[in-house]
Amino acid sequence: MTTTVPNLERRGPAMGGFNATLLGLELRRMLRNKRTMLFAIGLPVIFYVIFGQTINAGDQDLGAGTHGNVSAFIMISMALYGACLATTSGGSMVSVERAQGWSRQLRLTPLSPVAYVLTKAITAMALGGVSVLAVYVVGAVTGKAQMPLWAWVSTAVVVWVGSLMFAVYGLFMGYLLPTENVMQLLSFTLVIYAFAGGLFLDLSTTASWYQTLAKFTPLWGLNELVHAPILADFEWTALLNAVVWLALFTGGAVWRFRKDTARV
Repeated sequence: MTTTVPNLERRGPAMGGFNATLLGLELRRMLRNKRTMLFAIGLPVIFYVIFGQTINAGDQDLGAGTHGNVSAFIMISMALYGACLATTSGGSMVSVERAQGWSRQLRLTPLSPVAYVLTKAITAMALGGVSVLAVYVVGAVTGKAQMPLWAWVSTAVVVWVGSLMFAVYGLFMGYLLPTENVMQLLSFTLVIYAFAGGLFLDLSTTASWYQTLAKFTPLWGLNELVHAPILADFEWTALLNAVVWLALFTGGAVWRFRKDTARV
């Protein structure tokens, strides 16, 4: 007589537990946060109106071989800053969940750390997409920003996809810092990254040591990539910079999520 031993091995769900239901809940919760939505949409639009709409017609030339004007360049910059600010804010909302004990509760479910980080990152990216769309709509309606249609589409896509780095950065810092300090520090560090990476200033006018240092900062690579379509100047080092920082922030977010919930 042969005895059949049942297979009691526990199998995890497909894709680590990532599912549309959880993603939908996260998106609806984000949309209900009116302060975050207003902050993500209003601030970059105001910045573009202040800096991009005040350029005189005689100062709009970007140079030979380019595919846009200075207002378009500034619009792209403000869209990138707004998208990074929005996705960072969306990602950092995990700090509230930590304080409420929700993240530790999730460790009792089959949801894997990678699936959880992915869900949060997609939610933050949705907020970033709204921010990019708002800046581009204002740029198109006001008429100051001029570039070919393909450049409008390509730069918007690169800005939005590139902001994924800061969605993950928000997650990383949300798990790393106390709830009461996370947004203040994130806003401050993003401004530092923007200046260091050349988003708010022309690096060609700075000292050589500053230009070298800028290439190792998180926003330098994204800044170069989003403007590449209209400047017709692509640098592989910029892509490498963006990929490396994305990997570092993703690894940090997963590490802090595991550490934060290790006692469950």
